[in-house]
Amino acid sequence: MANRLLIKGGTVVNEDRKFRSDVFCEDGLIKKVAPDITDVPPDTRVIDASGKLVMPGGIDTHTHMQLPFMGTVAVDDFYHGTRAALAGGTTMIIDFVIPPKNESLLQAYDRWRGWADEKVCCDYSFHVAVTWWSPQVAKEMEVLCQEKGVNSFKMFMAYKDVFMLRDDEMYYAFKQCKKLGALAQVHAENGDLIVEGSKKMLELGITGPEGHEMCRPEEVEGEATARAITIANQASCPLYVVHVMSKSAANAVTQGRQRGCVVFGEPIAASLGTDGTNYWHTCWRHAAGHVMGPPLRPDPSTPGFLMDLLACGALHCTGTDNCTFNANQKAMGKDDFRKIPNGVNGVEDRMSVVWEKGVANGKMDACRFVAVTSTVAAKIFNIYPRKGVIAEGSDADIVVWDGEATRVISAKTHHQAVDFNIFEGMCCHGVPVYVVTGGRVAVDNGQVNVVKGSGRYIPRTCYSDIVYSAITQRDKANQPQPVPREPYDGPVIQLGKPSS
Repeated sequence: MANRLLIKGGTVVNEDRKFRSDVFCEDGLIKKVAPDITDVPPDTRVIDASGKLVMPGGIDTHTHMQLPFMGTVAVDDFYHGTRAALAGGTTMIIDFVIPPKNESLLQAYDRWRGWADEKVCCDYSFHVAVTWWSPQVAKEMEVLCQEKGVNSFKMFMAYKDVFMLRDDEMYYAFKQCKKLGALAQVHAENGDLIVEGSKKMLELGITGPEGHEMCRPEEVEGEATARAITIANQASCPLYVVHVMSKSAANAVTQGRQRGCVVFGEPIAASLGTDGTNYWHTCWRHAAGHVMGPPLRPDPSTPGFLMDLLACGALHCTGTDNCTFNANQKAMGKDDFRKIPNGVNGVEDRMSVVWEKGVANGKMDACRFVAVTSTVAAKIFNIYPRKGVIAEGSDADIVVWDGEATRVISAKTHHQAVDFNIFEGMCCHGVPVYVVTGGRVAVDNGQVNVVKGSGRYIPRTCYSDIVYSAITQRDKANQPQPVPREPYDGPVIQLGKPSS
Protein backbone atom coordinates (compact mmCIF):
# COMPACT_ATOMS: atom_id res chain seq x y z
CA MET A 1 0.00 0.00 0.00
CA ALA A 2 2.96 2.31 0.54
CA ASN A 3 3.79 1.99 -3.17
CA ARG A 4 0.31 2.66 -4.62
CA LEU A 5 -1.95 5.60 -3.89
CA LEU A 6 -5.13 6.88 -5.51
CA ILE A 7 -6.31 10.40 -4.72
CA LYS A 8 -9.96 10.59 -5.77
CA GLY A 9 -12.49 13.31 -6.30
CA GLY A 10 -10.29 16.39 -5.90
CA THR A 11 -9.63 19.44 -8.05
CA VAL A 12 -6.11 19.35 -9.45
CA VAL A 13 -4.43 22.76 -9.42
CA ASN A 14 -1.41 23.41 -11.61
CA GLU A 15 0.18 26.70 -12.55
CA ASP A 16 -1.79 26.92 -15.79
CA ARG A 17 -5.23 25.49 -14.89
CA LYS A 18 -7.60 23.75 -12.46
CA PHE A 19 -9.51 20.61 -13.41
CA ARG A 20 -11.45 17.83 -11.76
CA SER A 21 -9.34 14.66 -11.78
CA ASP A 22 -8.17 11.63 -9.87
CA VAL A 23 -4.43 11.02 -9.41
CA PHE A 24 -2.86 7.57 -9.24
CA CYS A 25 0.68 7.17 -7.87
CA GLU A 26 2.94 4.13 -7.88
CA ASP A 27 6.58 3.64 -6.84
CA GLY A 28 7.06 7.32 -6.08
CA LEU A 29 5.75 8.63 -9.40
CA ILE A 30 2.46 10.00 -10.69
CA LYS A 31 1.31 7.33 -13.12
CA LYS A 32 -2.09 8.61 -14.20
CA VAL A 33 -4.09 11.84 -14.04
CA ALA A 34 -7.63 11.36 -15.27
CA PRO A 35 -11.26 11.57 -14.14
CA ASP A 36 -12.78 8.57 -12.38
CA ILE A 37 -9.80 6.22 -12.26
CA THR A 38 -10.99 2.72 -11.31
CA ASP A 39 -8.48 0.30 -12.83
CA VAL A 40 -5.99 0.16 -9.95
CA PRO A 41 -4.53 -2.82 -8.08
CA PRO A 42 -6.59 -4.00 -5.08
CA ASP A 43 -3.87 -3.09 -2.55
CA THR A 44 -3.98 0.60 -3.55
CA ARG A 45 -4.67 3.06 -0.75
CA VAL A 46 -7.48 5.49 -1.62
CA ILE A 47 -7.64 9.06 -0.30
CA ASP A 48 -10.92 10.93 -0.66
CA ALA A 49 -10.10 14.49 -1.81
CA SER A 50 -13.69 15.55 -2.47
CA GLY A 51 -14.06 19.28 -1.99
CA LYS A 52 -10.29 19.68 -1.68
CA LEU A 53 -7.51 20.94 -3.94
CA VAL A 54 -4.79 18.58 -5.15
CA MET A 55 -1.59 20.54 -5.72
CA PRO A 56 2.11 19.91 -6.32
CA GLY A 57 4.07 19.90 -3.09
CA GLY A 58 5.68 23.16 -2.07
CA ILE A 59 9.33 23.93 -2.83
CA ASP A 60 11.05 26.15 -0.27
CA THR A 61 13.83 27.85 -2.22
CA HIS A 62 15.77 29.13 0.80
CA THR A 63 16.52 27.29 4.06
CA HIS A 64 19.43 27.03 6.49
CA MET A 65 19.06 23.82 8.50
CA GLN A 66 21.56 23.31 11.36
CA LEU A 67 23.64 26.20 10.01
CA PRO A 68 26.79 27.02 12.02
CA PHE A 69 26.49 30.79 12.40
CA MET A 70 27.73 33.52 14.74
CA GLY A 71 29.31 30.98 17.09
CA THR A 72 26.28 28.70 17.46
CA VAL A 73 24.19 26.30 15.33
CA ALA A 74 20.59 26.70 14.12
CA VAL A 75 18.32 24.41 16.17
CA ASP A 76 16.20 23.14 13.29
CA ASP A 77 18.42 20.43 11.86
CA PHE A 78 17.72 18.51 8.66
CA TYR A 79 15.35 16.16 10.50
CA HIS A 80 13.27 18.67 12.44
CA GLY A 81 13.37 21.15 9.58
CA THR A 82 12.18 18.80 6.85
CA ARG A 83 9.60 17.22 9.17
CA ALA A 84 8.18 20.68 9.79
CA ALA A 85 8.31 21.44 6.07
CA LEU A 86 6.15 18.41 5.33
CA ALA A 87 3.74 19.32 8.11
CA GLY A 88 3.11 22.59 6.30
CA GLY A 89 2.82 21.19 2.75
CA THR A 90 6.39 21.69 1.52
CA THR A 91 7.87 18.54 -0.02
CA MET A 92 11.29 19.86 -1.08
CA ILE A 93 13.78 22.33 0.34
CA ILE A 94 16.83 23.92 -1.26
CA ASP A 95 19.36 24.59 1.48
CA PHE A 96 22.72 26.39 1.39
CA VAL A 97 26.26 25.10 1.69
CA ILE A 98 28.17 28.05 3.20
CA PRO A 99 31.93 27.48 3.52
CA PRO A 100 33.96 29.81 5.74
CA LYS A 101 36.44 32.02 3.91
CA ASN A 102 39.33 30.08 2.38
CA GLU A 103 37.65 26.68 2.79
CA SER A 104 37.20 24.40 -0.19
CA LEU A 105 33.67 24.56 -1.61
CA LEU A 106 33.86 20.83 -2.32
CA GLN A 107 34.82 19.98 1.24
CA ALA A 108 31.97 22.11 2.56
CA TYR A 109 29.55 20.42 0.14
CA ASP A 110 30.61 16.98 1.38
CA ARG A 111 30.17 18.07 5.00
CA TRP A 112 26.65 19.40 4.38
CA ARG A 113 25.69 16.24 2.50
CA GLY A 114 26.86 14.23 5.50
CA TRP A 115 24.62 16.27 7.79
CA ALA A 116 21.60 16.07 5.52
CA ASP A 117 21.47 12.60 3.99
CA GLU A 118 20.94 10.72 7.24
CA LYS A 119 18.22 13.07 8.49
CA VAL A 120 16.07 14.48 5.68
CA CYS A 121 12.42 13.42 5.52
CA CYS A 122 11.75 15.01 2.12
CA ASP A 123 13.75 15.63 -1.02
CA TYR A 124 16.32 18.40 -0.97
CA SER A 125 19.03 20.10 -2.97
CA PHE A 126 21.80 22.65 -2.36
CA HIS A 127 22.82 26.10 -3.41
CA VAL A 128 26.51 26.78 -2.66
CA ALA A 129 27.81 30.09 -1.33
CA VAL A 130 30.94 31.70 -2.75
CA THR A 131 32.48 33.43 0.27
CA TRP A 132 35.94 34.07 -1.19
CA TRP A 133 37.47 34.22 -4.65
CA SER A 134 40.43 32.50 -6.27
CA PRO A 135 41.14 30.28 -9.30
CA GLN A 136 40.52 27.31 -6.97
CA VAL A 137 36.99 28.56 -6.25
CA ALA A 138 36.30 28.96 -9.97
CA LYS A 139 37.46 25.40 -10.63
CA GLU A 140 35.42 23.98 -7.74
CA MET A 141 32.32 25.77 -9.02
CA GLU A 142 32.82 23.89 -12.29
CA VAL A 143 33.13 20.55 -10.46
CA LEU A 144 30.01 21.27 -8.41
CA CYS A 145 28.03 21.97 -11.58
CA GLN A 146 29.32 19.04 -13.60
CA GLU A 147 29.56 16.35 -10.91
CA LYS A 148 27.47 17.35 -7.87
CA GLY A 149 24.22 18.61 -9.37
CA VAL A 150 24.60 22.23 -8.21
CA ASN A 151 23.35 24.98 -10.53
CA SER A 152 23.15 28.04 -8.25
CA PHE A 153 25.74 30.00 -6.29
CA LYS A 154 25.11 32.65 -3.66
CA MET A 155 27.25 35.73 -3.05
CA PHE A 156 26.99 37.83 0.10
CA MET A 157 27.18 41.62 -0.10
CA ALA A 158 26.91 41.80 3.71
CA TYR A 159 28.66 40.19 6.73
CA LYS A 160 31.90 42.07 6.13
CA ASP A 161 35.08 40.09 6.85
CA VAL A 162 33.00 36.91 7.23
CA PHE A 163 31.15 36.09 3.97
CA MET A 164 31.13 39.36 2.03
CA LEU A 165 32.65 39.68 -1.45
CA ARG A 166 33.94 42.90 -2.98
CA ASP A 167 32.29 44.12 -6.18
CA ASP A 168 35.18 42.91 -8.35
CA GLU A 169 35.10 39.47 -6.74
CA MET A 170 31.36 39.32 -7.25
CA TYR A 171 31.84 40.22 -10.92
CA TYR A 172 34.32 37.34 -11.35
CA ALA A 173 31.90 34.96 -9.63
CA PHE A 174 29.07 36.14 -11.90
CA LYS A 175 31.26 35.60 -14.97
CA GLN A 176 31.99 32.06 -13.83
CA CYS A 177 28.29 31.39 -13.26
CA LYS A 178 27.62 32.62 -16.81
CA LYS A 179 30.36 30.39 -18.21
CA LEU A 180 28.88 27.35 -16.43
CA GLY A 181 25.21 28.10 -17.12
CA ALA A 182 24.54 28.47 -13.39
CA LEU A 183 22.32 31.01 -11.63
CA ALA A 184 23.99 33.70 -9.52
CA GLN A 185 22.27 34.64 -6.27
CA VAL A 186 22.89 37.56 -3.93
CA HIS A 187 22.20 38.52 -0.35
CA ALA A 188 21.84 42.21 -1.15
CA GLU A 189 22.88 44.64 1.58
CA ASN A 190 25.70 47.18 1.68
CA GLY A 191 28.06 45.54 4.15
CA ASP A 192 30.32 48.58 4.57
CA LEU A 193 27.40 50.85 5.45
CA ILE A 194 26.07 48.28 7.93
CA VAL A 195 29.37 48.27 9.81
CA GLU A 196 29.37 52.05 10.04
CA GLY A 197 25.69 52.15 10.97
CA SER A 198 26.25 49.63 13.75
CA LYS A 199 29.00 51.79 15.24
CA LYS A 200 26.69 54.80 15.15
CA MET A 201 23.89 52.95 16.97
CA LEU A 202 26.20 51.79 19.73
CA GLU A 203 27.66 55.28 20.14
CA LEU A 204 24.08 56.49 20.69
CA GLY A 205 23.59 53.86 23.37
CA ILE A 206 21.22 51.74 21.27
CA THR A 207 22.07 48.11 22.01
CA GLY A 208 18.67 46.41 21.60
CA PRO A 209 17.13 44.65 18.58
CA GLU A 210 15.80 47.94 17.19
CA GLY A 211 19.42 48.87 16.49
CA HIS A 212 19.63 45.93 14.08
CA GLU A 213 17.05 47.50 11.77
CA MET A 214 18.21 51.08 12.21
CA CYS A 215 21.81 50.27 11.23
CA ARG A 216 20.68 48.63 7.99
CA PRO A 217 17.67 50.65 6.74
CA GLU A 218 15.92 49.65 3.56
CA GLU A 219 17.90 51.99 1.29
CA VAL A 220 20.97 49.91 2.23
CA GLU A 221 19.17 46.87 0.83
CA GLY A 222 17.81 48.77 -2.15
CA GLU A 223 21.22 50.18 -3.12
CA ALA A 224 22.87 46.78 -2.96
CA THR A 225 20.09 45.16 -4.98
CA ALA A 226 20.42 47.76 -7.74
CA ARG A 227 24.22 47.43 -7.69
CA ALA A 228 24.08 43.64 -7.91
CA ILE A 229 21.69 43.83 -10.87
CA THR A 230 24.05 46.25 -12.63
CA ILE A 231 27.09 44.04 -12.04
CA ALA A 232 25.25 40.91 -13.16
CA ASN A 233 24.00 42.66 -16.28
CA GLN A 234 27.53 43.74 -17.15
CA ALA A 235 28.60 40.12 -16.76
CA SER A 236 25.58 39.03 -18.88
CA CYS A 237 24.67 36.73 -16.01
CA PRO A 238 21.17 35.95 -14.73
CA LEU A 239 20.60 36.99 -11.12
CA TYR A 240 18.34 35.78 -8.32
CA VAL A 241 17.87 38.13 -5.36
CA VAL A 242 17.21 36.10 -2.22
CA HIS A 243 14.92 37.28 0.60
CA VAL A 244 13.52 40.51 -0.85
CA MET A 245 12.54 42.34 2.33
CA SER A 246 11.70 45.92 1.31
CA LYS A 247 9.88 48.07 -1.18
CA SER A 248 13.22 49.52 -2.30
CA ALA A 249 14.69 46.11 -3.13
CA ALA A 250 11.48 44.97 -4.83
CA ASN A 251 11.41 48.13 -6.93
CA ALA A 252 15.04 47.58 -7.93
CA VAL A 253 14.15 44.08 -9.18
CA THR A 254 11.09 45.37 -11.04
CA GLN A 255 12.98 48.24 -12.63
CA GLY A 256 15.83 45.94 -13.59
CA ARG A 257 13.45 43.64 -15.42
CA GLN A 258 11.88 46.63 -17.15
CA ARG A 259 15.35 47.50 -18.47
CA GLY A 260 15.73 43.98 -19.83
CA CYS A 261 17.91 42.54 -17.07
CA VAL A 262 17.37 38.87 -16.30
CA VAL A 263 16.69 39.06 -12.57
CA PHE A 264 14.36 37.14 -10.27
CA GLY A 265 13.10 38.24 -6.85
CA GLU A 266 12.31 35.98 -3.89
CA PRO A 267 10.15 37.38 -1.10
CA ILE A 268 9.94 35.08 1.91
CA ALA A 269 7.22 34.09 4.34
CA ALA A 270 8.56 36.54 6.93
CA SER A 271 8.49 39.57 4.61
CA LEU A 272 5.01 38.63 3.39
CA GLY A 273 3.51 37.76 6.76
CA THR A 274 4.85 40.19 9.37
CA ASP A 275 6.82 43.43 9.71
CA GLY A 276 9.66 45.13 11.53
CA THR A 277 7.60 47.02 14.09
CA ASN A 278 8.33 43.98 16.26
CA TYR A 279 11.89 45.24 16.81
CA TRP A 280 10.46 47.96 19.04
CA HIS A 281 8.50 45.50 21.19
CA THR A 282 9.16 46.05 24.91
CA CYS A 283 9.87 42.33 25.43
CA TRP A 284 13.52 41.82 24.45
CA ARG A 285 12.97 38.15 23.58
CA HIS A 286 10.06 38.98 21.28
CA ALA A 287 12.06 41.68 19.52
CA ALA A 288 15.18 39.53 19.20
CA GLY A 289 13.09 36.65 17.86
CA HIS A 290 12.48 38.71 14.72
CA VAL A 291 16.14 39.61 14.08
CA MET A 292 17.23 38.48 10.64
CA GLY A 293 19.26 39.90 7.77
CA PRO A 294 18.09 41.85 5.87
CA PRO A 295 15.70 42.89 8.64
CA LEU A 296 11.94 43.04 8.50
CA ARG A 297 10.83 46.56 7.64
CA PRO A 298 8.94 48.76 10.12
CA ASP A 299 6.65 50.10 7.39
CA PRO A 300 3.53 47.96 8.01
CA SER A 301 2.43 48.32 4.37
CA THR A 302 5.53 46.46 3.11
CA PRO A 303 4.08 42.89 3.32
CA GLY A 304 1.04 43.87 1.24
CA PHE A 305 3.24 45.69 -1.28
CA LEU A 306 5.45 42.61 -1.74
CA MET A 307 2.40 40.34 -2.04
CA ASP A 308 0.98 42.57 -4.77
CA LEU A 309 4.20 42.23 -6.78
CA LEU A 310 4.28 38.47 -6.18
CA ALA A 311 0.69 38.16 -7.33
CA CYS A 312 1.26 40.07 -10.57
CA GLY A 313 4.52 38.31 -11.47
CA ALA A 314 6.99 41.12 -10.75
CA LEU A 315 8.39 38.90 -7.96
CA HIS A 316 8.63 35.22 -8.63
CA CYS A 317 8.73 32.54 -5.95
CA THR A 318 8.79 32.18 -2.19
CA GLY A 319 11.28 30.81 0.30
CA THR A 320 11.64 31.27 4.04
CA ASP A 321 15.32 31.83 4.96
CA ASN A 322 14.42 29.42 7.77
CA CYS A 323 17.33 29.71 10.21
CA THR A 324 16.18 29.29 13.80
CA PHE A 325 17.76 30.03 17.17
CA ASN A 326 16.31 29.48 20.64
CA ALA A 327 16.04 32.10 23.38
CA ASN A 328 19.36 31.29 25.01
CA GLN A 329 21.12 31.56 21.64
CA LYS A 330 19.49 34.89 20.78
CA ALA A 331 20.53 36.06 24.27
CA MET A 332 24.17 36.12 23.16
CA GLY A 333 23.27 39.60 21.95
CA LYS A 334 21.44 40.81 25.06
CA ASP A 335 23.88 43.71 25.43
CA ASP A 336 24.83 44.19 21.77
CA PHE A 337 22.41 43.65 18.87
CA ARG A 338 25.33 42.75 16.60
CA LYS A 339 25.72 39.47 18.53
CA ILE A 340 22.10 38.32 18.16
CA PRO A 341 22.15 35.33 15.78
CA ASN A 342 20.28 36.34 12.63
CA GLY A 343 17.39 34.10 11.64
CA VAL A 344 13.69 33.31 11.91
CA ASN A 345 11.31 30.41 11.28
CA GLY A 346 9.01 29.89 8.29
CA VAL A 347 9.49 26.48 6.68
CA GLU A 348 6.33 25.06 8.26
CA ASP A 349 4.12 28.12 7.84
CA ARG A 350 5.10 29.45 4.39
CA MET A 351 2.29 27.77 2.46
CA SER A 352 -0.46 28.86 4.88
CA VAL A 353 0.90 32.42 5.17
CA VAL A 354 1.03 32.86 1.40
CA TRP A 355 -2.47 31.39 1.04
CA GLU A 356 -3.86 33.69 3.76
CA LYS A 357 -2.16 36.87 2.57
CA GLY A 358 -2.51 36.06 -1.13
CA VAL A 359 -5.46 33.83 -1.97
CA ALA A 360 -7.77 34.40 1.01
CA ASN A 361 -7.24 38.16 0.62
CA GLY A 362 -8.16 38.00 -3.05
CA LYS A 363 -4.78 39.03 -4.45
CA MET A 364 -4.08 35.80 -6.34
CA ASP A 365 -5.92 32.69 -7.41
CA ALA A 366 -5.03 29.09 -6.59
CA CYS A 367 -3.07 28.66 -9.82
CA ARG A 368 -0.82 31.60 -9.00
CA PHE A 369 -0.42 30.19 -5.49
CA VAL A 370 0.90 26.95 -6.98
CA ALA A 371 3.23 28.97 -9.21
CA VAL A 372 4.79 31.02 -6.40
CA THR A 373 5.07 28.17 -3.90
CA SER A 374 6.25 25.42 -6.26
CA THR A 375 6.21 25.62 -10.06
CA VAL A 376 8.27 28.74 -10.73
CA ALA A 377 10.96 27.51 -8.34
CA ALA A 378 11.03 24.15 -10.14
CA LYS A 379 11.51 25.94 -13.47
CA ILE A 380 14.14 28.41 -12.25
CA PHE A 381 16.21 25.70 -10.58
CA ASN A 382 15.72 23.25 -13.46
CA ILE A 383 13.79 20.44 -11.80
CA TYR A 384 10.57 20.92 -13.77
CA PRO A 385 8.53 18.83 -14.65
CA ARG A 386 10.02 16.34 -12.21
CA LYS A 387 8.80 18.71 -9.50
CA GLY A 388 6.25 21.51 -9.44
CA VAL A 389 3.37 19.95 -11.36
CA ILE A 390 0.69 17.29 -11.09
CA ALA A 391 1.38 15.38 -14.30
CA GLU A 392 2.05 11.85 -15.44
CA GLY A 393 5.73 11.01 -14.91
CA SER A 394 6.33 13.66 -12.26
CA ASP A 395 7.44 12.82 -8.74
CA ALA A 396 4.56 11.97 -6.42
CA ASP A 397 5.02 15.07 -4.25
CA ILE A 398 1.44 16.13 -3.64
CA VAL A 399 -0.59 18.21 -1.19
CA VAL A 400 -4.31 17.70 -0.62
CA TRP A 401 -5.24 21.21 0.51
CA ASP A 402 -8.30 22.55 2.28
CA GLY A 403 -8.49 26.23 1.36
CA GLU A 404 -11.42 26.92 3.67
CA ALA A 405 -10.07 25.31 6.83
CA THR A 406 -8.18 27.50 9.29
CA ARG A 407 -5.40 27.05 11.79
CA VAL A 408 -3.78 29.34 14.34
CA ILE A 409 0.01 29.43 14.19
CA SER A 410 1.83 28.97 17.49
CA ALA A 411 5.19 27.84 18.81
CA LYS A 412 3.22 25.61 21.20
CA THR A 413 1.89 23.50 18.34
CA HIS A 414 4.37 23.83 15.48
CA HIS A 415 6.70 20.96 14.56
CA GLN A 416 9.91 22.99 14.50
CA ALA A 417 12.56 22.67 17.19
CA VAL A 418 12.70 26.43 17.82
CA ASP A 419 10.89 27.89 20.85
CA PHE A 420 9.51 30.98 19.08
CA ASN A 421 7.32 31.69 16.06
CA ILE A 422 7.27 35.07 14.32
CA PHE A 423 3.68 34.39 13.17
CA GLU A 424 2.43 33.62 16.69
CA GLY A 425 -1.35 33.93 16.91
CA MET A 426 -1.94 34.42 13.17
CA CYS A 427 -5.10 32.68 11.95
CA CYS A 428 -4.55 31.31 8.46
CA HIS A 429 -6.93 29.85 5.93
CA GLY A 430 -5.35 26.99 4.03
CA VAL A 431 -4.44 23.71 5.72
CA PRO A 432 -2.68 20.64 4.28
CA VAL A 433 -4.87 17.61 5.01
CA TYR A 434 -2.64 15.05 3.29
CA VAL A 435 0.96 15.51 2.17
CA VAL A 436 2.62 12.95 -0.06
CA THR A 437 6.40 12.90 -0.56
CA GLY A 438 7.90 10.46 -3.01
CA GLY A 439 4.63 8.52 -2.98
CA ARG A 440 4.65 8.15 0.84
CA VAL A 441 1.89 9.75 2.91
CA ALA A 442 3.79 11.96 5.34
CA VAL A 443 0.80 13.93 6.61
CA ASP A 444 -2.22 11.69 7.03
CA ASN A 445 -5.41 13.60 7.75
CA GLY A 446 -3.37 16.14 9.66
CA GLN A 447 -1.13 13.65 11.51
CA VAL A 448 2.59 13.80 10.69
CA ASN A 449 4.30 10.46 10.01
CA VAL A 450 7.78 10.78 8.54
CA VAL A 451 10.77 8.53 7.95
CA LYS A 452 14.14 9.97 8.96
CA GLY A 453 16.64 9.78 6.12
CA SER A 454 14.03 8.90 3.49
CA GLY A 455 14.51 12.10 1.48
CA ARG A 456 16.71 12.16 -1.58
CA TYR A 457 19.31 14.61 -2.81
CA ILE A 458 18.00 16.01 -6.10
CA PRO A 459 20.78 16.98 -8.54
CA ARG A 460 20.08 19.90 -10.85
CA THR A 461 21.56 20.59 -14.26
CA CYS A 462 22.69 23.97 -15.56
CA TYR A 463 21.19 26.15 -18.29
CA SER A 464 17.62 26.29 -17.03
CA ASP A 465 15.51 27.45 -19.95
CA ILE A 466 13.54 30.06 -17.97
CA VAL A 467 16.86 31.49 -16.74
CA TYR A 468 19.09 31.31 -19.80
CA SER A 469 16.91 31.49 -22.92
CA ALA A 470 16.81 35.30 -22.95
CA ILE A 471 20.49 35.57 -21.96
CA THR A 472 21.58 33.32 -24.82
CA GLN A 473 19.51 35.20 -27.39
CA ARG A 474 20.58 38.60 -26.05
CA ASP A 475 24.25 37.66 -26.29
CA LYS A 476 23.75 36.79 -29.95
CA ALA A 477 21.77 39.92 -30.71
CA ASN A 478 23.96 42.35 -28.77
CA GLN A 479 27.45 41.11 -29.60
CA PRO A 480 29.66 44.25 -29.62
CA GLN A 481 31.01 45.10 -33.06
CA PRO A 482 33.74 47.56 -34.03
CA VAL A 483 32.89 50.47 -36.33
CA PRO A 484 34.62 50.13 -39.73
CA ARG A 485 36.49 53.35 -40.50
CA GLU A 486 39.62 54.61 -42.22
CA PRO A 487 42.64 54.76 -39.92
CA TYR A 488 43.49 58.19 -38.53
CA ASP A 489 46.58 59.61 -40.22
CA GLY A 490 46.67 63.15 -38.82
CA PRO A 491 49.04 64.68 -36.29
CA VAL A 492 49.38 63.21 -32.79
CA ILE A 493 50.48 65.25 -29.81
CA GLN A 494 53.83 64.24 -28.36
CA LEU A 495 53.52 64.10 -24.58
CA GLY A 496 56.47 64.98 -22.41
CA LYS A 497 58.14 67.37 -24.88
CA PRO A 498 58.43 71.07 -24.03
CA SER A 499 56.12 73.27 -26.04
CA SER A 500 57.82 75.58 -28.57
